[in-house]
Amino acid sequence: MRGFALGRGEALACALGLLLASSGGTLARPFTDAAGRTVELPDRIERVLPAGPPAAVLLYSLAPDRMTGWVSAPRPEALPFLEPRTRTLPAYGRLTGRGGTANVEGVLAAKPDVIVDSGSLGPTYASLADKVQAQTGIPYILLDGSFASTPNTYRQLGAALGLQAEADALAGQAQDLIDGVAKAIGSTPQDQRPRVYYARGPRGLETGFAGSINTELLELAGGRNVAEGGDGRLGSVSPEQVLAWNPDVIVTLDPAFATAIRTDPLWRDIRAIQSGRVYVVPQQPFPWFDAPPGINRLIGLRWLAGLLHPDLFPAPMPDVVRRFYQRFYHVGLDPEQAAALLRSTVPDTAR
Repeated sequence: MRGFALGRGEALACALGLLLASSGGTLARPFTDAAGRTVELPDRIERVLPAGPPAAVLLYSLAPDRMTGWVSAPRPEALPFLEPRTRTLPAYGRLTGRGGTANVEGVLAAKPDVIVDSGSLGPTYASLADKVQAQTGIPYILLDGSFASTPNTYRQLGAALGLQAEADALAGQAQDLIDGVAKAIGSTPQDQRPRVYYARGPRGLETGFAGSINTELLELAGGRNVAEGGDGRLGSVSPEQVLAWNPDVIVTLDPAFATAIRTDPLWRDIRAIQSGRVYVVPQQPFPWFDAPPGINRLIGLRWLAGLLHPDLFPAPMPDVVRRFYQRFYHVGLDPEQAAALLRSTVPDTAR
């Protein structure tokens, strides 16, 4: 959940307010964002500041040359999977989200023409965007971060940045990927779709309940989220609850957890572990399933659908990965790099 995180108060507001004045930018054209807010944007936008991790991944995929920096520095192991010019961009922290970490000096030095955020669009978030914009004088646009809206979000960002043709191309490819998976699994009856548990955290006892933005891919990929209820949020569960659910498949971001549960008496009798269907989400340069719940989930959708329903997706996954990374991440992977990403999917002890 995002929240107003300019916790350093008026010092940051004033610093950013001076930023626009010093940039000499002119506000020339109205733009209606996904929250229905009309924001005056400069005629020419060359420097864009993403407010949080989903916005950073979105912006990187469309316009890496216009990024002012990262919300958090890419991990060393992610660098080979990023466009070279972006590998050394500064990290300035997040403007929105729990525990805002924006660095005043870093944001000031970035001199953005516009701030872009991607996520929820409710009144609370629109109000926060208005507040940041009023305090700083920097145009701030909100885009829809829901997975289903990915193609339209690309189109909106393209319209804002003057990159409509490029955005339309990415939107079309995103829609093709989403539609292709939906078509392949569409005739699979619900009772033939695997029951999946998404294990978050080092103990695997945090999960996204049905309806959570963090687990949107489960149903779209042809699975059934065992964690029903919970009002579509993240929450903690007990080992006994996971045992009672007895999922067919476990998906996790943590390789150490995936290895440990194979011999842990609290987990080892679960159906997913007995059948070897514990899958570790590929991580580079951004996790494919969640963290952040951004456009990085596009490749995750195809990956997970292929694991849950291998007979329906005969195309070699390494080829899918290489095409996706070339188009969305601006890097050409060699066959070994693509294979290495996918080898991380299954813990060594399961091979």
